[in-house]
Amino acid sequence: MLRLESVSYRYAGARRPSLRDVSLELADGEVVGLVGASEAGKTTLCLVASGLAPRIVGGTLRGRVLLDGEDVSDAPMHALAARVGIGFQNPATQLSGVAGTVFEEVAFGPMNLGVARDELLDRTWSALDALRVASLADRDPQRLSGGQQQLVAMAGLLAMRPQHLVLDEPTAQLDPAGTGLVSDAVARLAAGGASILIAEHKTDLLAAVATRVVAIDDGAIALDGPAEQVLAAPQLRRLGVAEPGGHRLARLAQEAGIGADRLRKLREALA
Repeated sequence: MLRLESVSYRYAGARRPSLRDVSLELADGEVVGLVGASEAGKTTLCLVASGLAPRIVGGTLRGRVLLDGEDVSDAPMHALAARVGIGFQNPATQLSGVAGTVFEEVAFGPMNLGVARDELLDRTWSALDALRVASLADRDPQRLSGGQQQLVAMAGLLAMRPQHLVLDEPTAQLDPAGTGLVSDAVARLAAGGASILIAEHKTDLLAAVATRVVAIDDGAIALDGPAEQVLAAPQLRRLGVAEPGGHRLARLAQEAGIGADRLRKLREALA
């Protein structure tokens, strides 16, 4: 379980906090989507939940972050990294920069955890296969496209098999096919018991994988509830968040006076 209790966070030199009294709990096996307008605090929340803020980023944190009931405020970063995986929207910040091949890149994390050789090989190939990048195993990670690097970075997280995972816009550089692969990977990790926080602008992805959605506005939680309920809430658009395609279609159909039966027939005709 990953829990934030009354967390407020201020960057060094900032006049006001970027997070304000945020309380959030992720149960084992739960996927929680995080939405909000740009600068609403999504990335900051991801940094705090992963332990990078304030340890690496600096700043001032009030409140508590707990992993499986343990307050980790004094835990060293290397100990947290073994328990919480984090993925960013820019894969350049995720890749190690020291691996000569994609295979070595994906194996880098579990190898540094001291995973036994046979398990290391199994984890690495399984992660490469899951994200369909096994064909890139011998390639130089620095010579891949941005989308390919993003999938490799996700494979590296998958190989770590973290109990908690924080993802900040993990599909920003991916096409629909790549986004689908990430969606499958998230579902697989959740089925294995991992708690997952995923900040995304692609609300269609959240509609597919999240059990719960949290909307953040000006550093505070504005909405928190079942994914279907929050993603259909009228307040979402006022917070600068695009509604999923299915919800938008239903709303426009209702506004146009198209009944549910006719809308269903239109969907079937387009399928």
